[in-house]
Amino acid sequence: MSLIPTNGAKIYIGEAKAFTGTDFVASDFTSGSPVWTEIKGSTNLGAIGGTKALITSEVIDSKYTRKAVGTRNSGGMQVVFDRNPADAGQIALIAANNANPALSHAFRIEFNDAPEGGTPSTRYFVAFVMSAEEQLNSANNQIALNSTLEIDGNVVPVAAAA
Repeated sequence: MSLIPTNGAKIYIGEAKAFTGTDFVASDFTSGSPVWTEIKGSTNLGAIGGTKALITSEVIDSKYTRKAVGTRNSGGMQVVFDRNPADAGQIALIAANNANPALSHAFRIEFNDAPEGGTPSTRYFVAFVMSAEEQLNSANNQIALNSTLEIDGNVVPVAAAA
């Protein structure tokens, strides 16, 4: 197995899309004519995945804390971009953050692992854009756009294909 570099990965924002309570499948993001806008200038795509809640009970007549697994939390991604006010993807990301009422949006991440003539590994998910902040760094740094994407529902992995 070869390494998959982050370099070359791309992130896209799609249209408003809500989690319905049922796990998503790839066709939920690909059927019809979905509109995807690349958010350009990414410098850090953060982490994607989830955790489970821990349920505990301290039973008085036991010397052990009892544990069980609770609900899943698909987590949040901390993504960072070099700020570009003219980039359509960054404009869409900021608009999603400013929307009232807040709507979740479809997102797509493509890895840089497509075989010759094939398609790359892809991750689809729905998330709320919780923040879109300009980070003013020190003198010799690019202004950044920091955003938190809170994933609502499952992440759909699609493997690279020839």
